[in-house]
Amino acid sequence: MARIKGAMMTRKRRNKVLKLAKSYWGSKSTHFKMAKQAVMKSGTYAYVGRKLKKRDFRRLWISRISAAVAPMGINYSRFMNGLKKAGIEMNRKTLSEMAINDAAAFAALVETAKKAL
Repeated sequence: MARIKGAMMTRKRRNKVLKLAKSYWGSKSTHFKMAKQAVMKSGTYAYVGRKLKKRDFRRLWISRISAAVAPMGINYSRFMNGLKKAGIEMNRKTLSEMAINDAAAFAALVETAKKAL
């Protein structure tokens, strides 16, 4: 049986990793062993970052809504409870955008929430 050498696949695999590490500083972009470690680490950070992004945006929306309802004499938790009791189902992203761009409609929502409490 003929001997099969794996040089082509090994080179492909290494080039794939080196391509991902292209803009890294120093030896991490040229040496395979260091590049492999750096790519693994950066992949982990990217995965975690995608999860943290969702949390960060939710926190931002909540703080925006809280800041928008405070001058109207109600806090965030009572406002959200009032919306739920009034049967209004809007997500926090939409509410925060409404608070920024359409203050009149947001004020009407706040009044509806107050009445429902």
